[in-house]
Amino acid sequence: MSEDTTPTGTTRRADDPESLWLATTPTTDYDPLDGGLHVDVAVVGGGIAGLTTALELKERGSTVAVVEADRVVTGATGHTTAKVTSQHGLRYSTLTEKFDRRTAEQYGRANEAAIDEVERIVEKHGIDAQFRRTPSYVYAESEENVSKIREEDRAATQAGLPSAFVQETDLPFDVEAAVKFAEQAEFHPRKYLLGVVEAIHGDGSYVFEETRATDVDAGAPNRVETDRGAVVADDVVVATQFPIYDRGGYFARTHPHRAYLLAVEIAGEVPEGMYYSAASPPATMRPYRSDGEEYLIVGGQSHEPSLGGPPTSERYRRCEAYARSRFDVESVAYRWSTHDYSTVDGIPYVGEIGPGAGDVYVATGFDGWGMTGGTAAGMLIADLIEMGRSHYADLFDPKRVTPKASAKNFFAENAVVGARFVGDRVRTLLHDREDLPRPGEANVLREQGRPTGVYRDEDGAVHAVDATCPHMGCLVTWNDAERSWDCPCHGSRFDYDGEILSGPAVEGLEHREYPTGDGAIDR
Repeated sequence: MSEDTTPTGTTRRADDPESLWLATTPTTDYDPLDGGLHVDVAVVGGGIAGLTTALELKERGSTVAVVEADRVVTGATGHTTAKVTSQHGLRYSTLTEKFDRRTAEQYGRANEAAIDEVERIVEKHGIDAQFRRTPSYVYAESEENVSKIREEDRAATQAGLPSAFVQETDLPFDVEAAVKFAEQAEFHPRKYLLGVVEAIHGDGSYVFEETRATDVDAGAPNRVETDRGAVVADDVVVATQFPIYDRGGYFARTHPHRAYLLAVEIAGEVPEGMYYSAASPPATMRPYRSDGEEYLIVGGQSHEPSLGGPPTSERYRRCEAYARSRFDVESVAYRWSTHDYSTVDGIPYVGEIGPGAGDVYVATGFDGWGMTGGTAAGMLIADLIEMGRSHYADLFDPKRVTPKASAKNFFAENAVVGARFVGDRVRTLLHDREDLPRPGEANVLREQGRPTGVYRDEDGAVHAVDATCPHMGCLVTWNDAERSWDCPCHGSRFDYDGEILSGPAVEGLEHREYPTGDGAIDR
């Protein structure tokens, strides 16, 4: 089995998941921060929200510094479906019910503006991002979901969106009904954002890679502390998917969820348009065409890690089974997972991060729709920093209180996290050294009374780490398809040796010696 190395340095096997977007673009090589720096605005996070914010501000005359812990556009943005759309599932009927028609209209207008902004940036900077306007659909295969489709079309139309109720699509199977949004878009997210990065870097602005922000010292000015020095700035934007600097109780108001994607080759024509099913769990689809390659991206199996369920490998198998049940699949070229955060009321948090935090802003909670959500966030925050106001500030205000829309989810999500916090510790008491995993497997065991994550690789060598997530103390669980330790409570991820892959944790899992007693090597 051949191996190579990922951007984070983890050894990757040939059959490990790999994002299509990462596989079809070069690795970046921007220098890390070296010492201190002063700019107008520091942006923490090199995904679409942070990079859009940085470009918007640079175009308006500010100097900016983007600080990315790994390589830019390798996190959530590098693992997206890459739909640039204001159609976010059955979002507008939900917003109208939970809030009102005006809220749905504002949300739609912000996301429609984001599509236009992506197109503007592509044209202005000459970015070959394979940007293409195309329709988007939410479809129902069963009669029982047709009423949801009609309600969504009605709410979207009332919100001023380009919506239509249809009963035919380009899919090779029958649907009962669909909501069609005209003039949406698709693109290659890394090609787009690597062009954005080139436009940011230079002329007094910077992009720093392999520079992990560890804290923000809010004041006048603000300081972003990193493992390679500090960035001093008048304003700070925390765009790290889940904020590493939590001054608004985001750990209790956002929750992670994961979904799984395949790029498959199919016999015949790949259908035109982008698709999202009204079923539960939903499926998602869109075409990809470039340089003679043609794939259909098919995904689904969205779930909250805190609820447990089947292993990651099984979720990939279910996605493939769905694809083969609807299409004549010839091969699976790529597979990868995506990791997102949702807010308790269904609207992202974009704006001032919280009380007493000075000029520090946050962008989080895009619920799987970050291509438009992150773009809209960048536009909004740039307006707040430059002008002190935005048309959408109230809608996305992180300090908003929405008990009608959020109370049920708030209590349910935090009850689940609390149950995981206690229940996982109880379960480790049932496992001790005699439960050493077989080669290629892992488990959380009890070693000297402490929960210890133990992975045994295919050669029999043992890799042991403290199983307690350093963010807020939940126990990590094993991700068998991606060979990582994942926190089910707030979404931090670590490789099998404990090195941090993604936050909100800002440090890795401590290595532990694990006496195996069977000749295995503890690495």
